[in-house]
Amino acid sequence: MNASPLSYWLASAPPFMGGAKGGVEGSADIAIIGGGFTGLSAALALAKRGASVVLLEAGKVVGEASGRNGGQCNNGTAHDYGALSARFGKPVAKAWYRAHCDAVDTVERLAREEGIDCNFTRCGRVKLAAKPKHYDKLARAHDLLAAEVDEHVRLVPPARIGDEVGSDAFHGALIQTTSAQIHPARFGVGLAEAATRAGAHIFEGAEVTGLDRTQTGWRVVSSRGSVDAKQVLVATGGAPAAAPFGFFRRRIVSVGSFVIATEPLDDALIEKLLPGRRNYVTSKNIGNYFRLAPDNRLIFGGRARFAISDARSDLKSGRILEETLGEIFPALKGVGVDHVWGGMVDLTADRLPRAGETGGLYYSMGYSGHGVQMATHMGQQMARVMSGEPDANPWAELDWPSVPGHFGKPWFLPLVGLWYKWQDVIH
Repeated sequence: MNASPLSYWLASAPPFMGGAKGGVEGSADIAIIGGGFTGLSAALALAKRGASVVLLEAGKVVGEASGRNGGQCNNGTAHDYGALSARFGKPVAKAWYRAHCDAVDTVERLAREEGIDCNFTRCGRVKLAAKPKHYDKLARAHDLLAAEVDEHVRLVPPARIGDEVGSDAFHGALIQTTSAQIHPARFGVGLAEAATRAGAHIFEGAEVTGLDRTQTGWRVVSSRGSVDAKQVLVATGGAPAAAPFGFFRRRIVSVGSFVIATEPLDDALIEKLLPGRRNYVTSKNIGNYFRLAPDNRLIFGGRARFAISDARSDLKSGRILEETLGEIFPALKGVGVDHVWGGMVDLTADRLPRAGETGGLYYSMGYSGHGVQMATHMGQQMARVMSGEPDANPWAELDWPSVPGHFGKPWFLPLVGLWYKWQDVIH
């Protein structure tokens, strides 16, 4: 496979030009750690509220998960709505489902207000039944959603699946018609430029190595200098190795998700295979997600292997994805692959996001595969929380115990992968 290891999104986005020059120094109302969607969205909202904001990013803005995902901006929770209702009660399940719908609206609003050219499109999300019995579950989900929380859902019976996807691999589908897609890296760079215009100072290459309490707040130490801040928002996920982030590393499990981008496809072939040009996800635990890029490339991803993302792992996973693509769409067997990349998805043990305050630090993370929309939304919401509106956080009442035996390195990923594979076999 002779393909670029760079994310297609990052390779086709303009560079961020508004990065702060010189060293990190002085003081600010708020320091934000992490330059993905959460941090950038919060920086924009807080700066517009008149706060002085310094954002510290260890690498490049949107260089990690925010620029390495599938570009899907879907409403609906990671969980079955009925299961959430049974566990937490109907009012809570409704609130969480609607928070995800609100999150898609937030992405659309910010793209419109800030003039961000990111190809935002309300295309709909198709959940494809990988087995006949999966369709029965989707049908029950459809009826419950339509009756209680989302009138914008549609069921595709097995006999009509060809209207949505030209493949014999699926047995019906559920469509959430208000879901959207974006060019995530263009959106992220646009957020960064907008935050800078609003007055935020964004420092790239500024890895945070220390957090110390002061009489007035925090001293945040980075590889480019230090800043004193009254408030700090941690928007990094579970990746940082520095000691200040131990609380989060014990509660976030980071797992690799891998993606390939094909060469541009012919319009006639697209009309045959994916006539609706929607977002697509399969119903297996270890399934796949795919969509078309604006230039007709097929973006095809999934957890091909339960492993971390690195150059070797990305390449191995890319080969698996290429093989799976050919199985789902025989017409694409042997199609050229121009990009192969991976990224880390930050999961909580129950796959529900977490946001709030611990030990004087604010945080929002753990979006568990729904970060394009929810991270953007929670950046806005945490700006409200930090400005004195605690009710703006939809996840405030969730407790967050640590994962037993987990101290940062997910040694148990292969075991988790085997368990999910077995679940896909028996269910």
